[in-house]
Amino acid sequence: MRIRSPSCAPACAAPVSVRRPRNVVLLLTAVVALVLLAADLTYAGGSAADYFVSSLPGAPSDFSPPKMYAGHIEIKPEHHGNLFFWMFENEHIADKPRTVIWLNGGPGCSSMDGAMMEVGPFRVGEGGKLRVNEGRWNQFANLLFVDNPIGTGFSFVDTDSYLHELNEMADDFMAFMDKFFDMFPQYLVDDLYIAGESYAGMYIPYIADAILARKNNTDLRQYPLKGIMIGNGWIDPVKQYLSYVPFALSMGILEDGTDAAKKVDVAYKKCVDTLNQGVPVINVPDCEKVLDLILDVTQDMSQKDGRTCRNMYDLRKFDMFPACGSTWPDDLGYVTPYLRDAEVLSALHISPEKKTGWVECAGAVSRAFKAKNSKPSVDLLPGILEQIPVLMFNGDQDLICNHLGNEDLISQMKFNDGVGFEEAPGGAWAPRETWLYEGLPAGIYQSARNLTYVLIYNSSHMVPLDVPLESRDMLHRFMNVDYRFSGTVPPKSSVGDVASGNGTVPDTDSGTDEDADKKIQDATRAAYFRAGELALIIVALAATGFGAFVLYQRRQARKGGYRTVGFAKRDQMIRLEDGSRAMSSGTTVDDDQDNVNELDELVVESPVVTSDEIERRMIYDAGEILTEDEDDDDDVPPTRRSTDSSRSGDIVSSRRQSSDH
Repeated sequence: MRIRSPSCAPACAAPVSVRRPRNVVLLLTAVVALVLLAADLTYAGGSAADYFVSSLPGAPSDFSPPKMYAGHIEIKPEHHGNLFFWMFENEHIADKPRTVIWLNGGPGCSSMDGAMMEVGPFRVGEGGKLRVNEGRWNQFANLLFVDNPIGTGFSFVDTDSYLHELNEMADDFMAFMDKFFDMFPQYLVDDLYIAGESYAGMYIPYIADAILARKNNTDLRQYPLKGIMIGNGWIDPVKQYLSYVPFALSMGILEDGTDAAKKVDVAYKKCVDTLNQGVPVINVPDCEKVLDLILDVTQDMSQKDGRTCRNMYDLRKFDMFPACGSTWPDDLGYVTPYLRDAEVLSALHISPEKKTGWVECAGAVSRAFKAKNSKPSVDLLPGILEQIPVLMFNGDQDLICNHLGNEDLISQMKFNDGVGFEEAPGGAWAPRETWLYEGLPAGIYQSARNLTYVLIYNSSHMVPLDVPLESRDMLHRFMNVDYRFSGTVPPKSSVGDVASGNGTVPDTDSGTDEDADKKIQDATRAAYFRAGELALIIVALAATGFGAFVLYQRRQARKGGYRTVGFAKRDQMIRLEDGSRAMSSGTTVDDDQDNVNELDELVVESPVVTSDEIERRMIYDAGEILTEDEDDDDDVPPTRRSTDSSRSGDIVSSRRQSSDH
């Protein structure tokens, strides 16, 4: 914005003695400072354009990629703490706009696993070539992947500032969300979901609890959280530690009565004895040894190239001992070099000056994140279930976070005036219903009182890796996507006797598409209205201040006979900077401050908005609605981090069998 003085009349060309009252100058200075400060607050975290990903190396030429944003958001300036995100916009909007946040676990494992190997739009192949993921979750929802907590994946922080507790992680994530939605207010009206797997079974309930707690504080931004999804989650360490032996027996890995089973049973009983002592259940070495021993005693010694063992994440597969799945999945061999490629780093706005490349799981983060003072997330689930739906899903071939452990925790969890899957207090359990996808059994569903459990056939610790289309169908069911508004072909899918699609294009001539358009337009207008409120206040303050200045000048002129004099040169002006700046606020990380990840200024890209996108997504700037033309361990097992001082009672030492509910 430029502010010029009025044109000077010929009579004022000659020098004129002018007295400028000091308080007037101070007034003008204050107004300018106020505008600059407000602009700085508006853009302190950067703008959406700073994060726009204009192209992606290796993308298939015959596929139009979704609109993407990526980069770092600073949440702890004092420790150079930044969280990295990568967002993919939806391909279609069905009945309403939706956004899904995805988190991987660890702790310390990057959510780029989810983006590049599970639910993102692409999979990576040989030579860094991308192929379209047929089961991508951004068909009807925006996808937001976050490397969480700080220090994970592309996120970074000073090496002496890694997190230790789950509540710290939740606080950081809320700070990230507030800054993210400051820059992308158009997504504030979307139905929000949080999904993830493994140790994210700890993260997600803590984040959901923090979001829901804001309902009691209207001074804080509210988020329309509609549900959470936890896959193969580490949620209740007691139940899940005790599930290893029963699961190994049920899968035929161990055979009861054999020397191998007897050896494991000794370790199992020691684990039970330790738990019965009431020690904090965070990471119990005696119980960790049970899993290690199962993998040890079931080795295959007959292989010529060395000993092989079961893959702890997918029991259908074998690996060299002692890795036992640590280098799985095979796609990791393509993903790692891709995310270290200089062109990819530039496209995602990662500084090429950072000293270490992307690693799937950061050992330093995992070692620091002990959560000694945190209660397990299972303790938060009853309160969450009172407010929003929860979906827990499990692949049936996973050992490390197996389905028997999660089924056991559900069967004993008290929530919403009942226990487990009781349809009514003290009554019968909800039935297990067969889930068919395209005519084939995909798994089983069980639901009661806001909780849904899905057991997914022929799938591992990373369910969407194995069954991408089925996992997306599960997502759409949970979000209640109405295909009638989408114009796309719904899959043939049914749970029990209820089918959600017949494989034909839905009828869109009933007028429901106009209803959908109206919903989207109303939501978009609401977002831009809120986004422009601050800018409107800024303009009003500036106008008021400038008006006061002019009025004061006129009064002084009437009193003392002085004339307002223009600038000495007609082209001289006061320029007000727009306040836009790089995300990291100019701070840089010294070499000795962070040897994990570093970030300089982000690469600024200008987005190009197509005509089809204008109605749904418009770029806003200062309150105006515009259209613009613009290594550590490769795979760290889920670390068992929780404490539950209330679980001091004796735990039954006999092997737990699955409950046939």
